[in-house]
Amino acid sequence: MKKIILLLALSIIVTNSIAQKKKSSVKSVPLTVFTKVDNLVAEVKNSTFQITINENGIPKDFIEVMRVESKFTPTDCKLTSFKASGTQLYLLTWTESTKTKTDLKTEDASTVYSNIYEIISKKLILSNKQITSHIVEKVFLDKLKNASETQERKHTEGLEFKLNPDGSIIQKNKTQENKLVYDVAKMQFVISKKK
Repeated sequence: MKKIILLLALSIIVTNSIAQKKKSSVKSVPLTVFTKVDNLVAEVKNSTFQITINENGIPKDFIEVMRVESKFTPTDCKLTSFKASGTQLYLLTWTESTKTKTDLKTEDASTVYSNIYEIISKKLILSNKQITSHIVEKVFLDKLKNASETQERKHTEGLEFKLNPDGSIIQKNKTQENKLVYDVAKMQFVISKKK
């Protein structure tokens, strides 16, 4: 009798363990929202840094800014609405920082991105990238590497970007300065002609 009860209990346990379905694990897609303005949201969704266009709080469309890796962490991310030549445009700015270190050299680089979008046509109107590097390097003063000194320098690439209140743009570096105005017919920024 004990054997029958034991066999019955064992069969119930085995049947229950086989009958239980394995719970499916749904992988949640990481979603990171960085900034919002009007009906637009700058976010990372499915490994894409994008501007999501919402209608009544529901995502309807998006503009892909760029494909990104999981470690993508921009700082100072801003989405700004402005008018240029009567057209509503949006400026998306963000900064990415990188650090490279070797035995003799350390480089901290900061890249500032500035993209202007026209939302109705989902078009990138202008893109600007400026890299600023701070480099600290150990330099040997003789061939036998007996004496050394630490040198520090800054390096910049690209043009500094500035949006003016009237919707025009200034791009400049040490040697040049460009003033750009929006041409509605061409749907692009063109160099302003001096009057």
